[in-house]
Amino acid sequence: MADAIELRVLCFAAARDVVGEAELPWSIAPGATVATLRAALFARYPALAGHARSLRFAVNGEYAKDDRLLGEGDEVAVIPPVAGG
Repeated sequence: MADAIELRVLCFAAARDVVGEAELPWSIAPGATVATLRAALFARYPALAGHARSLRFAVNGEYAKDDRLLGEGDEVAVIPPVAGG
């Protein structure tokens, strides 16, 4: 069994501003969920936690709930709210 799975984390708008990058390579333990990744992101980027209530996560182009399992090569988008007009 692998020690870690490799993901791509894509950060948009305010999330990108906080993180300082549009894309991050990320290693996480097998069996990790979106909630696991969210907690790891908030631990590494505490200012991102200030947006916690409004952030959405998408896995491979589809919005995902916190219990969604992550797999090798997944692309996870961190999406802040978008204002329309």
